[in-house]
Amino acid sequence: MKYQNNLAFAKQQDKEDTLSHLRNRFHIPKDKSGKVWLYFTGNSLGLQPKSTKEYINQELEDWASLGVEGHFEAKNPWLNYHEYLTDKMAKIVGAKSVEVVVMNTLTTNLHLLMVSFYKPTKQKYKIVIESDAFPSDRYAVQSQLKFHGFSEDDVIEWKPREGQELLHIEDLETIVEEQGDEIALLLIGGVNYYTGQFLDLKRIAEIGHSKNCVVGIDLAHGAGNIQPNLHESGVDFAAWCTYKYLNSGPGSLAGLFVHEKHAKNKELPRFAGWWNHNKQTRFNMRQPFDVMEGAEGWQLSNPPILSMAAIKASLDMFDEIGMDALREKSEKLTGYFEFLINEIGSNDIKIITPKNPKERGCQLSIQVKNADKNLHKKLMEKHVITDWREPDVIRCAPVPMYTSFEDVYEMVSILKGLV
Repeated sequence: MKYQNNLAFAKQQDKEDTLSHLRNRFHIPKDKSGKVWLYFTGNSLGLQPKSTKEYINQELEDWASLGVEGHFEAKNPWLNYHEYLTDKMAKIVGAKSVEVVVMNTLTTNLHLLMVSFYKPTKQKYKIVIESDAFPSDRYAVQSQLKFHGFSEDDVIEWKPREGQELLHIEDLETIVEEQGDEIALLLIGGVNYYTGQFLDLKRIAEIGHSKNCVVGIDLAHGAGNIQPNLHESGVDFAAWCTYKYLNSGPGSLAGLFVHEKHAKNKELPRFAGWWNHNKQTRFNMRQPFDVMEGAEGWQLSNPPILSMAAIKASLDMFDEIGMDALREKSEKLTGYFEFLINEIGSNDIKIITPKNPKERGCQLSIQVKNADKNLHKKLMEKHVITDWREPDVIRCAPVPMYTSFEDVYEMVSILKGLV
């Protein structure tokens, strides 16, 4: 697409955008005087759909009028409420319904999955992560190693090459080829939180499996952003949060994927609770534990309905629009964003996110030479909400559901004025 660096072009793109109406279905933040913020932090917390209040109020009303009977008599009975989310969530991440469940929060799910899939031996026990993995992932794998009697030093880092920011899949290949006999698990962020790089999940799975390593993926910055095609990729497991691109609210429940090839393996070690016991006999109460098949076999507890109601509101919107249309607009938005940043013509500004749209989601990470957090503060003073990451990167996410081309133009104009 041939872009133009002027406001009229941005407005014309919004006029022609078949998804532009979605913006009106979200609450766009405003200051106390009513001025609208330019919001570029959907990669940290997605905006609230206007329908969310209605979905939550429905459950509050049923709780008020039905009490405990809401488990069976509510408009959306609570007993199996999580099942309302499964099919739509599975479509978003490219999975079969048996492979997906919504439960707990992201790091909790990663730990529960590692209980099952990280099975170290004296010879094969090391864990591979990206060198700049999200801190929670690093802490999780370090604690798993220590729990099993190993050292934090048994983490192997997949690093960018000298003087670069992005990862090369060939370097992971070399790591696994040379050390695969000692590696038990690869736990990789499918979209890196810092650079926005979308990694080739299928190839990562093939590389790991070539040396009998288990492959897990953290999709915190991927779900609702890119199309990971988890089933086809062949990865063993994945987990993600829903409060970023899936717009489900702060601290809302997370998603979990376990590949179908593991669905009927009841011998996998796992922690048990009432909610991953066979639902047919769950209420008999005194039955020996009988784990459910598929991803539901990792549930432990009766889920929080109010959080699930917010997720349901969002997933219904995703299901209506479809990821294909969202990805198409996302590539146009980030393409325009990239074009405008390059038009600034400053040697002090560099986009560290991959140039290839197929290797990134809707986040662009902008490195500003000799900058510090004061730049972020100045953007805030100009009514632009971005996300600062040390030492010198502004993460910006023009989310296709609610960010306009005009937003992108205005944001870059403000940035240009500051640098």
